[in-house]
Amino acid sequence: MLSIYVCFYLCSCLLSCDFLSLTALQVTGGNMTVVQGGTVVLPCKLTDTTEDLNQISWQRKTKERPRNENFFTIVQQAGPKFVNGEDLRFKFVGSMSDLNGSLQLSSVTLLDEGIYTCIFTLFPSGNHITEIPLNVLVPPVSSLKDNHPALGKEEVSLGTCTAAASKPPAQVKWVIGPLEGKVNAITSSTKHDNDTTTTVSSLLGVPTREINQRLVHCVITSAALSKEETLPFTIQVYFAPMEVIIHERTKDTFECVTEANPNADITWSRSDNSWPQSAVRMEDATLQFLSMTSNLNGLYQCEASNTYGTKLGHLYVHVSSGEIRFDLVVVNVGWIEWVSVASYTYGLLTR
Repeated sequence: MLSIYVCFYLCSCLLSCDFLSLTALQVTGGNMTVVQGGTVVLPCKLTDTTEDLNQISWQRKTKERPRNENFFTIVQQAGPKFVNGEDLRFKFVGSMSDLNGSLQLSSVTLLDEGIYTCIFTLFPSGNHITEIPLNVLVPPVSSLKDNHPALGKEEVSLGTCTAAASKPPAQVKWVIGPLEGKVNAITSSTKHDNDTTTTVSSLLGVPTREINQRLVHCVITSAALSKEETLPFTIQVYFAPMEVIIHERTKDTFECVTEANPNADITWSRSDNSWPQSAVRMEDATLQFLSMTSNLNGLYQCEASNTYGTKLGHLYVHVSSGEIRFDLVVVNVGWIEWVSVASYTYGLLTR
């Protein structure tokens, strides 16, 4: 009877020792996060064991490969090798002698996101496993779009700021400074099948000349960005040429000016479709009279035009009795007004 008790006691001790040994053994990994395009080390470390290490194996279950598969092994004699095809972005950076099975993955893509399993095969206890979840962050592709609002009285979209295909979703906001109360923003998001999200924010306002050419900023923040992105945006309100003004630059040169967005193209012509080539020089928006002859006589037309419309200005020139007279012709609906702007003697224009 005594021998039975002794045997039971010894077996209990051995089982307890084996249990303590097994609970002390640890395989450690960790949750890893990396920005797409970057490099990450998948950590895997075995501690507190005196057993023989026969092999380290790696499995993966990713967006690209949704079924768990073996893809890498390390054995003492043969060293590291790929299983089921090479993926040279993976590199063994551990050491079997140090019980370190870590892998390095470079040029990470979103398709690499998933669960990586590290397996240590020991003798005599067998396989010991840890899982390393890999989270891949995707920076947004940022852009600004001018929505070409035409001058008007109704609220429209002035511009659009987009943070495309980011993971996690990016935050988009507008910094509008002194335009507070004059403009506002509306933001929406669309999630894609690959778990990225596109965030779009439109700047809204009434397109007036008051807000034209005012500078605002679109600010984009994301966990995938090392710092926030700030995109400057100059509000553009588009309109046809306003009133055309013909003013005197020198005693014989006149300039046609107007306000328009985009800038207007300026052309000069004469009402009778003739042009006194040797007596008049046209350069950009200016018209210069070079001589004092009667063939200058006529109505000259300045045309300012852009894609939104056209505006006209008129200058009447009359040479008579030793004088040259310039008159602005203001044409309105139902009436014509003649305004004298300059009158010179022949001598002032003589060259």
